[in-house]
Amino acid sequence: MTQSHDPRIVAAPRNPWIVLICAAMLVTIAMGIRQSFGLFLRPIEQDIGLGREAFGLAVAVQNLILGLAQPFVGAMADKHGAGRVAAAGGALYALGLALASMISGAVGLNLTLGLLVGFAMTGVTFVVAIGAAIRAVPPQKRGLAAGIVTAGGSVGQFLLVPVAQGLIGAFGWRETFLIYAGLAGVMVLLAIGVAGRPAQPVTGHAGAQSFGEALREAAGHSGFWLLNAGFFVCGFHVAFIGTHLPAFLADKGLDPAIGARALALVGLFNILGSYVFGMSADRWRKKHVLSGIYLARGVVMALFLAFPITALSATLFACALGFLWLGTVPLTSGLVGQIFGVRYVSTLFGIVFLSHQLGSFFGAWGAGYAYSVTGSYDFAWQVSIVIAVLAALLHWPIKDAPLPRLQAAE
Repeated sequence: MTQSHDPRIVAAPRNPWIVLICAAMLVTIAMGIRQSFGLFLRPIEQDIGLGREAFGLAVAVQNLILGLAQPFVGAMADKHGAGRVAAAGGALYALGLALASMISGAVGLNLTLGLLVGFAMTGVTFVVAIGAAIRAVPPQKRGLAAGIVTAGGSVGQFLLVPVAQGLIGAFGWRETFLIYAGLAGVMVLLAIGVAGRPAQPVTGHAGAQSFGEALREAAGHSGFWLLNAGFFVCGFHVAFIGTHLPAFLADKGLDPAIGARALALVGLFNILGSYVFGMSADRWRKKHVLSGIYLARGVVMALFLAFPITALSATLFACALGFLWLGTVPLTSGLVGQIFGVRYVSTLFGIVFLSHQLGSFFGAWGAGYAYSVTGSYDFAWQVSIVIAVLAALLHWPIKDAPLPRLQAAE
């Protein structure tokens, strides 16, 4: 397997374990809260009369803002360090959730859960956290580091989704938003653990690269655009299922607790999946593993729909999909670092993540729109299966060797 090397980067003087733990905990809280939003759909629908398309649009706006802002926030983390960016993100996340508890209509939901939370998440999720983590470890451990941080999101999903269901049932959705706003504030403290400016390239080396050169280099590489296309599919899957699976299962006559349990199981099994795929990023060709993940997703979805929807089938589906859920993140970020080096990894992965969030926009809003038009989620499921197969095909031809400037610097 081709390993990623960028010897021009001077190791940052931070304890790698502190960085890894704090980065993983940032993602644990940020993604754990985020993955619980689907549970708020029906209570908000019943309380203030917002339809599923309106709720789906708010989540779609959130994902779109997260994607559009991510390359710029990633560039800020590359220049000023992850700590400052994460602290600002945590504070804004808490504010967005607190204001979401006061909404009375679609406009308020879009401004709070959509705009504010979407922008806040740019500083406390994968791009910034993984960028800090992989800079703190040797090249041969970067895939594992990315996998550990990614697994943090799954731990959060496993822990915080059931808690959200219990809080909504006991206190209501408004009070739950307030409680989670307090939890989001903890991320401001965790940001201290990933603080510090990224190490700079050794001056005078022939392989030194400017920010603009990095962007032009990536834009001229076909593999960069194939990664963008594949991550669009990942975003569609994650947003569609994370936002609409509880409602889909409820439509099939299952207890709402089954939907919450399904999302929690997705998170639980992705802890294992993120770790396994993170290790695979250091052992096998990442593009081949990515192709396998997307193809397996399509198969799992097709099998789920081929049989009657029951509590058992929902559980099995959640476990299988959970194993595949975010395994794409350490592999995709690892490929970016492997091909282009890690100096501008947050910026370049931020651009790829923009594509992911464009997919998330269509997954969250498009599925809700399809439901409002057809009265079912059948079309959204069919699209999900087709694009899964397409993504499997797109990753295979990626040229994954480190660029000549990195090889020359060895």
